[in-house]
Amino acid sequence: MIEPSAFWTVTILLGAGTFLIRFSFLGFFGRRQLPAWLLLHLKYVAVAVFPALVTPLVLWPQATEGALDPARLMAAAAAIVAGMRHGIIAAIVAGMGTLYLAQFLLSAI
Repeated sequence: MIEPSAFWTVTILLGAGTFLIRFSFLGFFGRRQLPAWLLLHLKYVAVAVFPALVTPLVLWPQATEGALDPARLMAAAAAIVAGMRHGIIAAIVAGMGTLYLAQFLLSAI
Protein backbone atom coordinates (compact mmCIF):
# COMPACT_ATOMS: atom_id res chain seq x y z
CA MET A 1 0.00 0.00 0.00
CA ILE A 2 1.03 3.56 -0.53
CA GLU A 3 1.74 5.78 2.44
CA PRO A 4 -1.04 8.26 3.25
CA SER A 5 1.26 11.27 2.87
CA ALA A 6 2.42 10.13 -0.58
CA PHE A 7 -1.17 9.42 -1.60
CA TRP A 8 -2.38 12.88 -0.60
CA THR A 9 0.61 14.59 -2.21
CA VAL A 10 -0.05 12.84 -5.52
CA THR A 11 -3.80 13.51 -5.26
CA ILE A 12 -3.32 17.23 -4.60
CA LEU A 13 -0.74 17.61 -7.38
CA LEU A 14 -2.93 15.79 -9.90
CA GLY A 15 -5.93 17.88 -8.86
CA ALA A 16 -3.94 21.10 -9.25
CA GLY A 17 -2.65 19.96 -12.65
CA THR A 18 -6.16 19.13 -13.86
CA PHE A 19 -7.44 22.49 -12.61
CA LEU A 20 -4.66 24.38 -14.40
CA ILE A 21 -5.29 22.56 -17.68
CA ARG A 22 -8.98 23.44 -17.58
CA PHE A 23 -8.36 26.97 -16.32
CA SER A 24 -5.98 27.62 -19.18
CA PHE A 25 -8.89 27.54 -21.62
CA LEU A 26 -11.67 28.93 -19.46
CA GLY A 27 -9.69 31.55 -17.54
CA PHE A 28 -7.49 32.87 -20.31
CA PHE A 29 -9.76 32.46 -23.32
CA GLY A 30 -13.23 32.46 -21.71
CA ARG A 31 -14.13 36.00 -22.73
CA ARG A 32 -12.21 36.13 -25.99
CA GLN A 33 -13.06 34.86 -29.43
CA LEU A 34 -10.85 31.89 -30.29
CA PRO A 35 -9.03 31.93 -33.64
CA ALA A 36 -10.83 30.28 -36.53
CA TRP A 37 -8.06 27.68 -37.02
CA LEU A 38 -8.39 26.55 -33.38
CA LEU A 39 -12.18 26.32 -33.58
CA LEU A 40 -11.82 24.20 -36.70
CA HIS A 41 -9.57 21.74 -34.87
CA LEU A 42 -11.71 21.68 -31.71
CA LYS A 43 -14.69 20.66 -33.81
CA TYR A 44 -13.09 17.25 -34.34
CA VAL A 45 -12.27 16.46 -30.71
CA ALA A 46 -15.50 14.54 -30.03
CA VAL A 47 -15.13 12.63 -33.28
CA ALA A 48 -11.67 11.48 -32.20
CA VAL A 49 -12.39 10.82 -28.52
CA PHE A 50 -15.64 8.86 -28.82
CA PRO A 51 -14.21 5.99 -30.92
CA ALA A 52 -11.09 5.89 -28.73
CA LEU A 53 -13.27 5.34 -25.67
CA VAL A 54 -15.61 2.78 -27.24
CA THR A 55 -13.26 0.60 -29.33
CA PRO A 56 -11.58 -1.23 -26.41
CA LEU A 57 -15.02 -1.93 -24.90
CA VAL A 58 -16.15 -3.52 -28.16
CA LEU A 59 -13.05 -5.47 -29.14
CA TRP A 60 -11.77 -6.56 -25.68
CA PRO A 61 -14.71 -6.33 -23.25
CA GLN A 62 -13.94 -7.18 -19.63
CA ALA A 63 -17.42 -8.64 -19.21
CA THR A 64 -16.52 -11.47 -21.59
CA GLU A 65 -12.87 -11.71 -20.51
CA GLY A 66 -11.67 -10.35 -23.85
CA ALA A 67 -13.73 -12.60 -26.11
CA LEU A 68 -15.65 -11.01 -28.98
CA ASP A 69 -19.31 -10.54 -28.13
CA PRO A 70 -21.96 -10.46 -30.89
CA ALA A 71 -24.15 -8.09 -28.88
CA ARG A 72 -21.37 -5.52 -28.61
CA LEU A 73 -20.51 -5.84 -32.30
CA MET A 74 -24.16 -5.25 -33.25
CA ALA A 75 -24.33 -2.26 -30.91
CA ALA A 76 -21.16 -0.79 -32.41
CA ALA A 77 -22.55 -1.20 -35.94
CA ALA A 78 -25.82 0.47 -34.94
CA ALA A 79 -23.93 3.32 -33.28
CA ILE A 80 -21.78 3.87 -36.39
CA VAL A 81 -24.80 3.99 -38.69
CA ALA A 82 -26.78 6.29 -36.38
CA GLY A 83 -23.77 8.51 -35.80
CA MET A 84 -23.09 8.95 -39.50
CA ARG A 85 -26.69 9.90 -40.21
CA HIS A 86 -27.80 11.82 -37.10
CA GLY A 87 -24.88 12.72 -34.81
CA ILE A 88 -23.21 11.71 -31.57
CA ILE A 89 -26.32 11.63 -29.35
CA ALA A 90 -28.13 9.36 -31.79
CA ALA A 91 -25.05 7.11 -31.88
CA ILE A 92 -25.03 6.79 -28.10
CA VAL A 93 -28.76 6.09 -27.89
CA ALA A 94 -28.72 3.60 -30.78
CA GLY A 95 -25.67 1.81 -29.42
CA MET A 96 -27.05 1.52 -25.89
CA GLY A 97 -30.48 0.45 -27.09
CA THR A 98 -29.06 -2.16 -29.44
CA LEU A 99 -26.68 -3.49 -26.80
CA TYR A 100 -29.39 -3.98 -24.19
CA LEU A 101 -31.85 -5.46 -26.69
CA ALA A 102 -29.24 -7.82 -28.17
CA GLN A 103 -28.09 -8.97 -24.73
CA PHE A 104 -31.71 -9.64 -23.74
CA LEU A 105 -32.49 -11.54 -26.93
CA LEU A 106 -29.23 -13.53 -26.94
CA SER A 107 -29.64 -14.52 -23.28
CA ALA A 108 -33.15 -15.82 -24.02
CA ILE A 109 -31.80 -18.22 -26.65
